[in-house]
Amino acid sequence: MNAFGGSGNDPTVQPVPTSVVEQVDAADTTLQNPERAVLSLGSNLGNRLETLQGAVDALEDTPGVRVKAVSPVYETEPWGVEPGSQPSYFNAVIVLRTTLPPASLLERAHAVEEAFHRVRDERWGARTLDVDIVAYGDVLRNDPELVLPHPRAHERAFVLAPWNDVDPGAELPGHGPVARLLAGVPRDGVAPRTDLELQLPE
Repeated sequence: MNAFGGSGNDPTVQPVPTSVVEQVDAADTTLQNPERAVLSLGSNLGNRLETLQGAVDALEDTPGVRVKAVSPVYETEPWGVEPGSQPSYFNAVIVLRTTLPPASLLERAHAVEEAFHRVRDERWGARTLDVDIVAYGDVLRNDPELVLPHPRAHERAFVLAPWNDVDPGAELPGHGPVARLLAGVPRDGVAPRTDLELQLPE
């Protein structure tokens, strides 16, 4: 299915499946409490800042999702590859309130990636956009499709540093305070870009 509508270079995300919209609408009308979710964004191809902002906006446009906080931007060396073999990443963390269940939020994250031409050819390959669910409430889940919290978030400064900036009191379920985790990991190759900024959707 084509993820784009009309012409031009502005990607628009695939529609949310009707069944998901109905679930979200039902949750909203019955005022079920939304969950707090933390997502990590990364891009090292194309216009990296524009891509990250587009991802923030696309997630905000998702029924049942509200972006509550956007971290500063970090520039980081690619993980798991030879130094200099790929462009550096721009990374950020966003905090959401959502009535989508984890599996539906994951589907939406993948749809946003695909709208920006994400290709999953190799595990540590360069990509236009990477959207990972870092944590979803206090959920601990070991499922082949989605492990919560993200199994490597506790050891990655490019996740922990922006998360700590946007929410200094945050805790990673099963691992403890983000600030303590950040203090225990190397921060080489992970640098704040104070000259860049992502906008919180209106």
